[in-house]
Amino acid sequence: MEAKSLTHQPAITLTSRTTAQAVPPRNTGLKNSRLSFEEMLQREVHQQPQPVKLSAHAEKRLAERNISLTEADFNKINKAVQQAATKGSRDSLLIYGDLTLVTSIINRTVVTAMDRGSMSEHVFTNIDSAVFIK
Repeated sequence: MEAKSLTHQPAITLTSRTTAQAVPPRNTGLKNSRLSFEEMLQREVHQQPQPVKLSAHAEKRLAERNISLTEADFNKINKAVQQAATKGSRDSLLIYGDLTLVTSIINRTVVTAMDRGSMSEHVFTNIDSAVFIK
């Protein structure tokens, strides 16, 4: 039975009850990689998030309702998605004035969009959060 080692010291394998052999450390495939877990985590945390995309369905709904979003609108939506992601949300309802956007936070994609006139039932399912955009 081979013993596993988390350090760079040789692992010990018992070959019988009375003898032990040193075994070279396993190759992890990370050649010359000396980044600590903390350094990798900091890189991920400080990495710029991808911009929010519109699904084909959301684009269609916005076009049908004559709603156009400006760059400033997208900046606010991006900020709201980032806030939801920070809180661990997966699918969120973004409320932006009279517009509601059902959004996949993980995929950073607006799935569908509705204005006040289109919300006849006022019921939203399969969301775990709501964000009011100012």
